[in-house]
Amino acid sequence: MKSLIKKLALGVSIVAAVAGTDSLAYAKDIKIIAVTHGQANDPFWSVVKNGVTAGAKDAGVQVDYRAPETFDMVAMSQLIDAAVNQKPDGLIVSIPDASALGRSIEKAVASGIPVISINSGSDVSKKLGALLHVGQDEYGAGKAAGEKLKQMGGKTGICVNQEVGNVSLDLRCKGFSDGFGGTVTVLPVSNDPAEVRAKVKASLSADNAIDTIMALGASTAGEPALAAVKDAGKTGKVNVATFDLSANFLKAVAAGEAAFAIDQQQFLQGYLSTVFLANNAKYGLIPGGNVPSGPNLITKDKAAQVVDLSAKGIR
Repeated sequence: MKSLIKKLALGVSIVAAVAGTDSLAYAKDIKIIAVTHGQANDPFWSVVKNGVTAGAKDAGVQVDYRAPETFDMVAMSQLIDAAVNQKPDGLIVSIPDASALGRSIEKAVASGIPVISINSGSDVSKKLGALLHVGQDEYGAGKAAGEKLKQMGGKTGICVNQEVGNVSLDLRCKGFSDGFGGTVTVLPVSNDPAEVRAKVKASLSADNAIDTIMALGASTAGEPALAAVKDAGKTGKVNVATFDLSANFLKAVAAGEAAFAIDQQQFLQGYLSTVFLANNAKYGLIPGGNVPSGPNLITKDKAAQVVDLSAKGIR
């Protein structure tokens, strides 16, 4: 009897081991493609990519991350079309311009490819057929930032936009303006920190009433804006806040040299979308609605805790 039990136990162990091996092999056969609009020189998107990579590792699947070199909707739509032709088990996309990318995303959905949108496009994601969106409400986050800066005494502000035409960034400026309630001017710039610094300094020199700067990216606009304020001799007289995080901007917040940063936790955007699509491919599981990854206001009391993680490409 004992011998029979041992044989049965051994048989169960072998079956379990084989099943586990088959499951692992199946997981590794799952391929997901991510296509975002992230520019190559923007550290924000390296954090998104880190999240995608971590999600792929934890879920045991393959993920191919792609993005155009610059903010180029034609190039991005071509990348989505190429991804669709490869018939992946899931597609992750950001949607900064639905009019330019909508056809390509709808083509993916029509081909039977499960799509999750991240970062931008929460307002159009469902309409285009995506399963859900992982990100933050950009207008709401901008409005919350504007209200906070108004409470800090701001009356005249500029919104530094490094990607005019990116609907999500335009919504940030609109929300900031509505929440701020004072005079707001949108300052269009490129993704070049040197240009941002020069243009912000010029704006401060041209209008002495400016007391608030809302940047839409920490490394690309927030840090150069802080430098411009220092160049203009107005440190302590102009409140500077930014969307997203960088180690240097967080250090400025911790030192009281900047007002706050808005964390949308972009690592989670890459990580969760990958894990969700992996589980959908394996088990048919998917959350029942959008997942808000932010916003979280990082003020002086919280900034020091986040600096190290930001430097490591996680926050």
